[in-house]
Amino acid sequence: MLNVYLSGEIHTDWRERIIAGAEQLEVTFSGPVTDHAASDDCGVAILGAEPDKFWHDHKGAKLNAIRTRRGIEQADVVVVRFGDKYKQWNAAFDAGYAAALGKSLIVLSPPEHQHALKEVHGAAQAVAETPEQVVAILAYVLTGTLPG
Repeated sequence: MLNVYLSGEIHTDWRERIIAGAEQLEVTFSGPVTDHAASDDCGVAILGAEPDKFWHDHKGAKLNAIRTRRGIEQADVVVVRFGDKYKQWNAAFDAGYAAALGKSLIVLSPPEHQHALKEVHGAAQAVAETPEQVVAILAYVLTGTLPG
């Protein structure tokens, strides 16, 4: 069984496409909380309200970091998606953390982000442009077979 952590942008269906495409593979998936409001507000919902937005965000980031660290540390492969619409600073941090732990890293990003992500791409074992390429990588890792 291959444990894969899916990190990065939460505004498109890339996770669902990978999970559906890998249905026949021996893969378990984990990732961050993708409900944006829940992720942003977990700290104050659990530990109490904060009048200052900085401390509101700080509490949430700390709780989310527990989940993220655990997921990355337990993963065999970390997939980090950089989307088109937002700058995902957290995704870059997750990629660096995974690389520092020696985890196998697949970056999923559009070609126009190549220059901005050159250091992240340099740390990755693979750079994919589509979720389907990620599925093909996972299939190859597990079975040694090529697509098609």
